[in-house]
Amino acid sequence: MGYLRDAPDDWLPLRLVDQDGTPLLGAELPPHDTVLAIFRWMVFGRVFDQRMLSLQRQGRIGTIGSIRGQEASAAGLGVAMQGLDWLAGSYRELLTYMVHGVPAETLISLYRGGVPGPFPEGVRALPVQIVIGAQTPQAAGLGLALKLRQERAAVVACCGDGATSEGDFHEGVNFAGAHHLPVVFFVQNNGWAISVPRARQTASATIAQKAFAYGMPAAQVDGNDALAVYEVCREALERARRGDGPSLIEAVTYRLGPHTTSDDPTRYREETEVKAREAEDPLPRLRRYLEHAGIYEEGLQERLEEEARESMGKAVAVAEAVPPVTPEQVFDLTWAAETDGARRERERALRELREVGEL
Repeated sequence: MGYLRDAPDDWLPLRLVDQDGTPLLGAELPPHDTVLAIFRWMVFGRVFDQRMLSLQRQGRIGTIGSIRGQEASAAGLGVAMQGLDWLAGSYRELLTYMVHGVPAETLISLYRGGVPGPFPEGVRALPVQIVIGAQTPQAAGLGLALKLRQERAAVVACCGDGATSEGDFHEGVNFAGAHHLPVVFFVQNNGWAISVPRARQTASATIAQKAFAYGMPAAQVDGNDALAVYEVCREALERARRGDGPSLIEAVTYRLGPHTTSDDPTRYREETEVKAREAEDPLPRLRRYLEHAGIYEEGLQERLEEEARESMGKAVAVAEAVPPVTPEQVFDLTWAAETDGARRERERALRELREVGEL
């Protein structure tokens, strides 16, 4: 079944499983082992998010963006990707990074300000992007490289709805469309660009339909339906790997927590809204599907949560053993070959630090 569209239509987010876990009539669903893999990662993502928020409140890591409520989009996408695919994501895709092979301790170390080292060999992923939307032109560049090398692989550029208002986003999507590149643009529309609601950010009826202006097909999917996300992403990725060009997916979801730990969402959204959206939590929804399909074993979620807590405990210990970055390393890690200007800047910075007793 094809989910990508080539022209605007009356958009309703694609859904394969209802809120109560019942599959829609005629829905083509992934095999059970794939569904269980997605569920495991969603449980891990929920535990990871809780632990990271706790670490931040204890002052053990820096500011972190919560993924609670968006695990279905992150895990569904990650499981649909293959090893040769590239991931270009932002701070809201940490779970997708881990599904794609980046260890939790590497990401924790990153948020501690340490030097986590490169991603494991063979893991095709750009560093977590903090500059809003900047990963989209980078992803288009990766797509061009894959096309020139004739590699059968795809690039996934992830961003939030807020990033679609950035010039970088449009430049990346336009370049990918003009050059017919193997890039999938995956937009997590969680309803809020920090404090700006989706309705005030763009007059476009959907984010998905923006793709048509750049000559590529699009899909809008229920981002809380993990199986629908998986199927749409699988189709778009297979299309890109075949050399059929880019596409754009809008996953309509909701950010249950704050934008980051430095945000107070009570200042701009009503608690009643959040409570209503909590009923759409993707984790119990997928569990209900597993129960409906007869593949949920009693105590499975509790066992997975305990395994995730143990895994996170080990990851935190590894990350906290990484020494903090020294002032010299800031320069060492910035340039492959130091320029004269960089050398002078290094000398000036280190001299000033010595003068104030910080070095």
